[in-house]
Amino acid sequence: MTAASTPPPSPLWQPGPDRIARARLTRFHTWAAEHHGAPAAAPGDPAASYAALHRWSVEQLPAFWTAVTEWFDVRFSTPHDTVLGDRAMPGATWFPGATLNYAEHALRTADDPGRVLDPAILHVDERQEPQAVSWLELRRRVGSLAAELRRLGVRPGDRVSGYLPNIPEAAVALLATAAVGGVWTSCAPDFGARSVLDRFQQVEPVVLFAVDGYRYGGKEHDRTQTVAELRAELPTLRAVVHVPLLGTPAPDGALTWDSLTSADVEPVFEQVPFDHPLWVLYSSGTTGLPKAIVQSQGGILLEHLKQLGLHCDLGPDDRFFWYTSTGWMMWNFLVSGLLTGTTVVTYDGSPGHPGTGAQWDIAERTGATFYGTSAAYVMACRKADVHPGRDNDLSALRCVATTGSPLPPDGFRWLHEEAGADLWIASVSGGTDVCSCFAGAVPTLPVHIGELQAACLGTDLRSWDPQGKPLTDEVGELVVTNPMPSMPVRFWNDPDGSRYRDSYFEMFPGVWRHGDWITLTSRGSVVIHGRSDSTLNRQGVRMGSADIYEAVERLPEIRESLVIGVEEPDGGYWMPLFVHLAPGAVLDEALTDRVKRTIRSSLSPRHVPDEIIEIPAVPHTLTGKRLEVPVKRLLQGTPLDKAVNPGSVDDVELLRAYERLGRERARR
Repeated sequence: MTAASTPPPSPLWQPGPDRIARARLTRFHTWAAEHHGAPAAAPGDPAASYAALHRWSVEQLPAFWTAVTEWFDVRFSTPHDTVLGDRAMPGATWFPGATLNYAEHALRTADDPGRVLDPAILHVDERQEPQAVSWLELRRRVGSLAAELRRLGVRPGDRVSGYLPNIPEAAVALLATAAVGGVWTSCAPDFGARSVLDRFQQVEPVVLFAVDGYRYGGKEHDRTQTVAELRAELPTLRAVVHVPLLGTPAPDGALTWDSLTSADVEPVFEQVPFDHPLWVLYSSGTTGLPKAIVQSQGGILLEHLKQLGLHCDLGPDDRFFWYTSTGWMMWNFLVSGLLTGTTVVTYDGSPGHPGTGAQWDIAERTGATFYGTSAAYVMACRKADVHPGRDNDLSALRCVATTGSPLPPDGFRWLHEEAGADLWIASVSGGTDVCSCFAGAVPTLPVHIGELQAACLGTDLRSWDPQGKPLTDEVGELVVTNPMPSMPVRFWNDPDGSRYRDSYFEMFPGVWRHGDWITLTSRGSVVIHGRSDSTLNRQGVRMGSADIYEAVERLPEIRESLVIGVEEPDGGYWMPLFVHLAPGAVLDEALTDRVKRTIRSSLSPRHVPDEIIEIPAVPHTLTGKRLEVPVKRLLQGTPLDKAVNPGSVDDVELLRAYERLGRERARR
């Protein structure tokens, strides 16, 4: 049985009346009811209040998004003709006729004389205490760099790329690019040259910002040769900007960061159409070239204001820390914290250096009020016997959010017991495809173990069976039946839109199918079960891989696991479980039996794998996701070069064992 079929009898945590009353979501609800026809809140019943507000937000999309623009004082330099023109997906048109600028909104706090010297960014690396960049200084650097980009000939629509870690320079470069109407795209410097070129060559950037190296795990990693290769293989570059993180001189022909950001210049914000591209993000690219996903200035502005200002409850008094890299959409989401006047915490370094509890140390040192991380990191802390509530001063912290994979029930319990009993735990789920969350944080609702609190406002989230029938309290496909402003305006180099349509709209025409298994509970909460294209299906019963990981990885001997369901040519079904053991553990008969018993008692006999196989490590994408689908293809006999893009994985050598196993099984 899954977590959805056995909900806890009572919440793990719920906000008190004062917290609910102070939430920006509560104030927005009251205001939207007075001014835009939203249903009035139900006194003393936050669950009913949120359900009614959510229903209105998806049934009355123009009214809801108009309310968002007014509540957050979105500055349209040219008014819109209507809120939602063509609402058919794909291709819904939002705020046609309107012009605005994302960077202008991100820097608005610098217009407040009382806040110009407050920190806009607090930067931390492995070596030093937080370094502050004030709102005034951030605005000045963006103004200077934007002017230099224009001088270099960067015009609206031109692509500007960054090979940068999570440092303030990356945020400045993004904002300056947006200010001139350019299109930002970035990769983290731990990506190899081939992975970067697979992304950047698609969009043909005219400027490249690049570091000479980065620090990770207490070591310096030189990237000068990689940058030289990028310069040689990107013929559209007009300029390369050297960011000397390791202190090396600029290579021949490169401009220097300091020379472009030293002027005291007010930024000039190009007013662009609502659907003008803001940035290009990339899918993981595990089975081919990564999809180059284009999202708009206006769509991201509205979606992130809603998500960060209402769902995450962020405002001027907050400090927003999310452990991420510039190769993951959560970095873009983190920078958007500036939209709400929040101080953004950037961290460049290893998540676990010098010890597993490193992220908790950063949260303490920066006074983070909202801290986001991965579910995998939470579980690593649990296994490493980390005690953040005991060993760190987390008095400022009010929310810990997790994403990247479903947070197991034991992760909820560990955070509640070890990080703080009055801590709001927000497990969230969305995707690079929308650069936001479909479901997750709601500051006025209770938290139930193993569940996301609710679908997000303006997100018409449903669970459907294969025939398109809505499901409640049953596992189904995650679909979104009405458009969201941050859905891609297109994919790059997809002139007829066929790749875009095939990615999301092939199974249910006109409805976004995301590729996750989901349960919507009768209480309005959400359970994510893992990817639907790698979901286990035994005897017609669909099972989420996340449920098995949660059960198996409770065992101290199991560091990480990977479960695959393989449909065989003769109609059979093979379900192996691969396990990465903790140091000193041995996969003997006793441990094998204990793994099987744990799965059987926690889930069901149907979840017990056919085989348990030891592996040296679990393969991941460069953004940390387990490679379930490529491994499945390898086990079905697909050659490695056709099953996965080697440049998209953390260690391609780990995949060769699965390829060999697939060949061996094919010969049987």
